[in-house]
Amino acid sequence: MWDYSEKVKEHFFQPRNAGVLEGANGVGDVGSISCGDALRLMLKVEPETDIILDAHFQTFGCGSAIASSSALTEMIKGKTLDEALKVSNQDIADYLDGLPPEKMHCSVMGREALQAAVANYRGEVWSDDHEEGALICKCFAIDAVMIEDTIRANNLSSVQDVTNYTKAGGGCSSCHEGIEEILVKVMAERGDSFKPGTPAKEEAKPAGMTNLQRIKKIEAVLESVRPQLKRDGGDIELLDVDGKTIYVSMTGACAGCQMEALTLQGIQQKLMEELKEFIKIVPTKAGALSRATCQP
Repeated sequence: MWDYSEKVKEHFFQPRNAGVLEGANGVGDVGSISCGDALRLMLKVEPETDIILDAHFQTFGCGSAIASSSALTEMIKGKTLDEALKVSNQDIADYLDGLPPEKMHCSVMGREALQAAVANYRGEVWSDDHEEGALICKCFAIDAVMIEDTIRANNLSSVQDVTNYTKAGGGCSSCHEGIEEILVKVMAERGDSFKPGTPAKEEAKPAGMTNLQRIKKIEAVLESVRPQLKRDGGDIELLDVDGKTIYVSMTGACAGCQMEALTLQGIQQKLMEELKEFIKIVPTKAGALSRATCQP
């Protein structure tokens, strides 16, 4: 289990400014549920002064994503838009008394959501520039431009660093060579040299509980929410558990519902409270995992 600060835990279990912001005039959406992390940041800006009067968020992601989003909304309220844009992902992490290196990508996502929301308020078309570079990580749709920018902004020096900050390379690892080539290029610009071949660390399994015990606890949580889902004509099915990632299938009226992300966020929180660890719940169509496994 990751070593989280008390402030991260506080902002996860008691998030500030979560939910829809009525009267928002600036909205930024980043990430995607299919990749496991998605964030919507909503701003209420005073037009005459450009001061952020209020900020709310909705997120689908891990505990660090919730805590980073909560912290960001607290940090930017009362600032002008230009002042808010000076908040870096490292500032968000510092506000939370630090994030585990493996979770720094959550603070990066928060900064991108802020940029997108400000652009939306100003009537501009925000681009994350991801489509401008060659696609490096197919698992999480991360391209060369994002990797280069993140390496420069955070002075990164290893493949593991890049994975921690962007998630690139955290899936099948086939893109590690491409990430190393970018590290060689960017580090050379600042007069450093990169030594390729640094292996990615494996995520440690939580101690004190067998896989069978974890699955039984997960099934018990899903069973506890099932009556409410069925009242609305839907249901949820556990498909697979892979480390800290739990794959489920939403069925009936819940499949494709506009509230699906919020429903899953609530279930994810219940699971984390029961398991006493940060996990990620990912919606997947029934049969998709088995088909992917059977492919040569």
